[in-house]
Amino acid sequence: MKAIILAGGTGSRLFPLTLPTSKQILPIYDKPMIYYPLSVLMLAGIREVLIISTPRDLPLYENLFGSGEQLGMSFSYKIQAQPKGLAEAFILGEDFVGANPCSLILGDNVFYGSTLSGVLSNAVEHINKNNGAVIFGYQVSNPSEYGVVEVDKQGMALSIEEKPTKPKSSLAVPGLYFYDNNVVQIAKEIQPSPRGELEITTVNNVYMTQSQLKVELMGRGMAWLDTGTHDSLLDASNYVAAIQKRQGLYIACIEEIAYRKGFISREGLEKLGQNLNQTEYGKYILEVAKEKS
Repeated sequence: MKAIILAGGTGSRLFPLTLPTSKQILPIYDKPMIYYPLSVLMLAGIREVLIISTPRDLPLYENLFGSGEQLGMSFSYKIQAQPKGLAEAFILGEDFVGANPCSLILGDNVFYGSTLSGVLSNAVEHINKNNGAVIFGYQVSNPSEYGVVEVDKQGMALSIEEKPTKPKSSLAVPGLYFYDNNVVQIAKEIQPSPRGELEITTVNNVYMTQSQLKVELMGRGMAWLDTGTHDSLLDASNYVAAIQKRQGLYIACIEEIAYRKGFISREGLEKLGQNLNQTEYGKYILEVAKEKS
C-alpha cells in the first residue's frame, strides 16, 4: 500500500503564522506538524509516501525529508497549484499510486493512542482482503461541526453527512482514509461540489452505495486532535508535551518508528540521532538505539 499526505492550502485560519510558511511545517511542541500524520502512515507499515503541497511550500518538504532513504522509506512530491478538494489528491497522484491500494491523510491531523497501531492494521488488512474503503469514526460531543458517519452493527457505513444540523450519530470522520485502487478512477469521475471542489465525501459515498465502506471505530483510548486554529494548535502542543514529559516516550518520533518497524538498522538510527545530538529529541533517539533487543 502507498499513501498520500495532503499538505496544501493557505492555512488562512492561522494567519499571520502561515503567511511565511506552510501550516504543516508549524511546530506541535517539539517537531513539525507533518511528522504526526507521517508517523501514522509508518505505523500502518507504509513506506512509499507522496507529499502534495503548494508551489511555494513543496520545497520545504523536499528539504525536510529528501528521498526518505534515511528512514528506510521513499518520498515523492507533487504540486497542487490550487486547492480543488481532497479527492484531487488521487488524480494528482495517479502515476504514484499505480496499481496499488492507497491511503490518504491530511497533513494537519494528529492521532495518538495505545490502540492506534491495531486500528491501522485492521484497516490495511481489510483493504488487502476485501478491497473497498475504510474510514474512521471518532466520538465527539459536537458532531454538527464535522462530517458525520452513521454505522450499522457490522461496521459498515449507512450514511455520511457534512456538518448536519440534525446528526444521525455522534461519530465524526477524521482526515484519514484507506482505499483500494479503484479510488483513482472514482476521483476522476466524480463531479465538483457546489463550492467547486472534488469532495472526499463524494468518493466515500460511491463506496457506500456499493456496500464497500467500512468504518473502524476509534475508541476511548484514542486522541484525535485538530490543529486548525491558534487555540487548537496550542492545545495539541500542550497535549504532546504533557505525555512526553510524564512517560518519557516521544509521540511521532519518525526515526524511532522507522527503527521499530524494521525500516532501518540500529546503526541507521544512531546516525540519525547523532545528527540531532545537541537536542533532547536527538538524545532520545540515541537512548532508543542503546536499548537491548
